[in-house]
Amino acid sequence: MPGSTAGGTPAATIVKPSRIRQLGCGRFFVLLACRFLPIIMNEAVRILVVEDDEKIASFVVKGLKQSGYAVDHSSDGERALGLALAVAYDAAVVDLMLPKLDGLSLIQQLRTKNIRVPVLILSARASVDDRVRGLQAGGDDYLTKPFAFSELLARVQALIRRATQTTEPTRLTVGGLSLDLITREVRRGSEKIELQPREFALLEYLMRNANRAVTKTMILEHIFDFSFDPQTNVVDVLIHRLRSKVDPDRAMIHTLRGVGYVLRPA
Repeated sequence: MPGSTAGGTPAATIVKPSRIRQLGCGRFFVLLACRFLPIIMNEAVRILVVEDDEKIASFVVKGLKQSGYAVDHSSDGERALGLALAVAYDAAVVDLMLPKLDGLSLIQQLRTKNIRVPVLILSARASVDDRVRGLQAGGDDYLTKPFAFSELLARVQALIRRATQTTEPTRLTVGGLSLDLITREVRRGSEKIELQPREFALLEYLMRNANRAVTKTMILEHIFDFSFDPQTNVVDVLIHRLRSKVDPDRAMIHTLRGVGYVLRPA
């Protein structure tokens, strides 16, 4: 597995001397930060999630990992600060109401120490003043709770693109099915297909994971609000609606009994 030795034991974390000098941290703090790290540095895009609500944290961490990212989680601001000072994260998702060190103070300390990791603030505080304070403290984007994972993922990806100046594909194609992420136009062959927002989000998710099985829980966590009951039938209903529009002959969207669904080229 990524970040492990051949025997499955996490390898030692290395903090470069140049990084220590840049931070201006004492030896004690660096050793303390290293002790906090349960991860191994690798070339995967790595995201730090700072959230003390166990349910929300599990939902976000699981969704990001399923989307192909390496993820570290901290439930308090102090530990998150130690992680962020020692690891060059590609993005961070930060709650505001945190124990030991609140989210705004965490972000301010990172910026003071010249840590420029893109930060998406995740908070139940929805007023304009709260959003302004978050952005003025050094946050790069602000998402209010409750939220759909698909929106959180899109915002994180946008932050990473801006920071790395890379571009994502604007069109997805699987067999004769195409989806334009800019114009939100869907076609199968030459036929244009009109989709509702959640139908579009589901098709995009299936196309990004073409030829890979996705479970109902994965779809719930990506398309719907995290508070949805996994036992609900909303996924079945949405799959049925999507099939009737883009795959009436059932040649592309396949049901895997006891597993979920998979999209394959016709």
